Amino acid sequence: MTDPRVKRLAEILVNYSIKIKKRSVINLSFGVDAKELALEVYKLILKKGAYPIVNPSVQGFAYAYYKNASKEQLNRFPKLAMYEAKMADGEIHIGADYNTREFTKIDPKKIALRRKITQKISDINIKKNNWVVCKFPTNSLAQDSEMSLEEFEDFVYDACLQDWEKESKKQEKLKRILDKGKRVRITADDTDLSFSIAGRQGIKCSGTRNMPDGEVFIAPVEDSTEGYIKYTYPAMYGGREVGGIYLRFHKGKVVEAKAEKGEGFLKQMIKTDAGAVKLGEFGIGVNYNIKQFIKQILFDEKIGGTVHLALGMAYPEGGGKNKSAIHWDMIKDLRKGGKLFIDGKLIQKDGQFTFKL
Repeated sequence: MTDPRVKRLAEILVNYSIKIKKRSVINLSFGVDAKELALEVYKLILKKGAYPIVNPSVQGFAYAYYKNASKEQLNRFPKLAMYEAKMADGEIHIGADYNTREFTKIDPKKIALRRKITQKISDINIKKNNWVVCKFPTNSLAQDSEMSLEEFEDFVYDACLQDWEKESKKQEKLKRILDKGKRVRITADDTDLSFSIAGRQGIKCSGTRNMPDGEVFIAPVEDSTEGYIKYTYPAMYGGREVGGIYLRFHKGKVVEAKAEKGEGFLKQMIKTDAGAVKLGEFGIGVNYNIKQFIKQILFDEKIGGTVHLALGMAYPEGGGKNKSAIHWDMIKDLRKGGKLFIDGKLIQKDGQFTFKL
């Protein structure tokens, strides 16, 4: 019997997260271990009179590709995938990790190269502004989170099954503060970082792009970042883990990059292109149902009382201009001694806002 929480999540994804009209073409991609949720989503798309394109991913194929593909194969542009992206009116992607360390020994240059080649496809999907990414609870994710599968399922559904319309209204106050703000400053242990947000618009995240959701983000002005930051948690990217990251910025660019684990990979990634050394996003986590770090950025960046800053691509909807093949979120926990200022005014201390959200 299907868990009723699966059906509730499917209804949120189809009836709230993206817009689906009669005769819409919807790309439904999912890991095979998420079949239960994907099937419920598929049924609901059909009931709306829309046309789902089903793209299941099978474990091992991506690893085999990166391990065996030649440079010529990595450089080949996927024309069929481009056609599909252009034809689709929306996309629902359901991740179902079976091995979160799958790409640990894959050459990061291969991953970076492939991301450059497929960037145009990603840009098309982003511009359509009608997509959502979700994670299905699997044993692999539960193991990384140091939970049983049952405990992890409870964790996931507590984070996802919320009144997102109500959450959107709560986020509006924080958005207005960011919209009017000119400069952000973050202070905490080993951290004193500031940047301009003048002229940029805050973006509410209340279940229409990520599931779970729960953040308000804005794009820093590209050449404005000054100072240093040491991130609290390991940063995950392409199956690789980089821990103890310290970055120092000057005139918007990373001028010093160190890590206690995976420093070589960190330095390789920020050399991907000219935009990889600049910040593309500053986000404030406001999902207080997510209380612990689990090494999954979809959840971790939403933790209430944390902030995250992404190296690389800026989402253009809020005025961001930075372009890059990477978008790498890194998290700073402000719940123990951290402070967040907008134009010199304290808006958050120890992870709690100074106003009612």
